[in-house]
Amino acid sequence: MTLFEDLKYRGLIKDISSPELEKKLNEEKLTFYIGTDPTADSMHIGHFSSFLIATRLAKYGHKPILLIGGATGLIGDPKPSKERQMITPEEVEHNVIGLTKQAKEIFGFEVVNNFDWIKNINTIDFLRDWGKYINVNYMLDKDIINRRLETGITFCEFAYTILQGLDFVTLYEQKGVTLQVAGSDQWGNITTGIELARKKLNKELYGMTMPLVLDSNGVKFGKTEGNALWLDINKTSSYELYQYLINSDDSCVIDYLKKLTFLTKEEIDDIEEKHQEKPELRMAQKALAREVITFLHGKEEYEKAEKISKALFTDEIKTLDAKTLKENFKDVPFFDIASNINIVDLLVDNNICTSKREAREMVLGNAISINNEKIADLEYLITKNNAIDNEVVIIKKGKKKYYLGIYK
Repeated sequence: MTLFEDLKYRGLIKDISSPELEKKLNEEKLTFYIGTDPTADSMHIGHFSSFLIATRLAKYGHKPILLIGGATGLIGDPKPSKERQMITPEEVEHNVIGLTKQAKEIFGFEVVNNFDWIKNINTIDFLRDWGKYINVNYMLDKDIINRRLETGITFCEFAYTILQGLDFVTLYEQKGVTLQVAGSDQWGNITTGIELARKKLNKELYGMTMPLVLDSNGVKFGKTEGNALWLDINKTSSYELYQYLINSDDSCVIDYLKKLTFLTKEEIDDIEEKHQEKPELRMAQKALAREVITFLHGKEEYEKAEKISKALFTDEIKTLDAKTLKENFKDVPFFDIASNINIVDLLVDNNICTSKREAREMVLGNAISINNEKIADLEYLITKNNAIDNEVVIIKKGKKKYYLGIYK
């Protein structure tokens, strides 16, 4: 299977700027780039699905360059519905440092910052040397810009596409970059770079986009409103990432295996066949979690996440230490416990139940667990002796609601 055939099998090609690109990818060694703006100091799992293509192409001998947009991040790529909130230069600088370190550690490729060349361009030079090559009508045809015309778009956002095109031409001149790859929402910006190179240098550059990876509801993979799954292990633990991946929808998981792992077609086909026979075993989801977490954080972190996940739903929870539990339950509601307390009072005092009546009903209905043990005794007393490491109590209400009690 050629590289291009492999990319097509995995569903990683949406648009290409020229039919010649297939031959170039299969037979030549191209220098290419993929970029991201520093809107945070860590990439999230949505970036991973795009940036992973750098590793795929590198395995076939192509040279990746990862671009962090220290300059374009100060402007902001137009959003389809409204103006993106600007972040301060200090925030951008902080985020650039974090992303650069992360990109080098995870992917191991050369990283560049477009602030290094854009910072020295004055307004007149920008208009004469770059702006004059791009027709306004051409820009108005860009999908994102066109969708914003009714609600309004600032000149700042309007000019963003020229800056990204400028990056492409500059990287060609400085690094020999002839290909830009990105998610499908960047197609308009990629083609601006191709247009600039054609008019300014009489040179043909190439572009390729990948479909955005979506969940079963059509939402961008790994990104929910205000709750990204970060690649930084200190922001999103391996266990949290494991839980997200292991709960992937059956209708999407094979697609994720193709796009987010390096498993071969034969391996994926085998997993798919077994998964269809016994979907309740979640073999595909387990393979997805194993491959992604091992790539990002290493085999030891994957095994740790798997162990924690297994322990949390069995009496093996008591084999985990308090530190591990607090780290991996950091996003659930938590509260301090000052002294010995009756189960009903604990549930009411910490807003787990709205009243003593509800608390009693939940306990008698076997809907309350303490450290994975069902509690049906209304006189049950919670003490340091039944806390894990004499410190942590995991309260489970129903099937999915967790709470963390900590003895001080």
